[in-house]
Amino acid sequence: MIRRRVLFGTIGLTLLVSVSVLIAKAAPQSAAGISDVDPHKAFGSKNAPVVMEVFSDFQCPACKTLYNTTNRQLMDNYVSSGKVYLIHRDFPLAMHAYSRVAARYARAAAQLGKSEPVEQALFQNQEKWEQSGNVDGTVAAVLSPPEMTKVRALVKGGTLEPLIDKDYALGQMYRVNQTPTTVFHCKGQTYPYSGVMSYDILKQFLEQLLSQK
Repeated sequence: MIRRRVLFGTIGLTLLVSVSVLIAKAAPQSAAGISDVDPHKAFGSKNAPVVMEVFSDFQCPACKTLYNTTNRQLMDNYVSSGKVYLIHRDFPLAMHAYSRVAARYARAAAQLGKSEPVEQALFQNQEKWEQSGNVDGTVAAVLSPPEMTKVRALVKGGTLEPLIDKDYALGQMYRVNQTPTTVFHCKGQTYPYSGVMSYDILKQFLEQLLSQK
């Protein structure tokens, strides 16, 4: 079980290598080798030197923190520049009553090219829909009526559930037991990290990975 937190300082890479051996089976080493990637939930170039799989739960407060404090800078500075291929993985925890519902709506919106506004709405209004269960209303507030009609049809169609289940099964293979958990792949190595990582620490680690020969 991966439970330890890793500090990314000057010895961060060494520590992460030791953590990586906790994965029972060899994990995919490149975007091309990673299976079941929903193109609507993956961002950046498939040829990027670093692949990041982020296992997340929309009802998870720590996932909200990661989204608000780290993801935007990651997208602007590493994903958009072709250095990181970022894959969102749904990992709805059983303890959260509405997280799977939120995952369905987010995936449906992503298929319409509306991933960013819907994910932002879900995280920013997390406390409200967590109490009310009104995921539909939260999403409807940032989409047009025609878009919501399409989203609701996708949610009710049942085609999204297997995609969520595949992500969850992959997380179990990686021994994910909390969210967020990020799995990094770079140059033949795999590095898992459980918990929220500040952008400054993430930047240090990514630069270490990118500088490897």
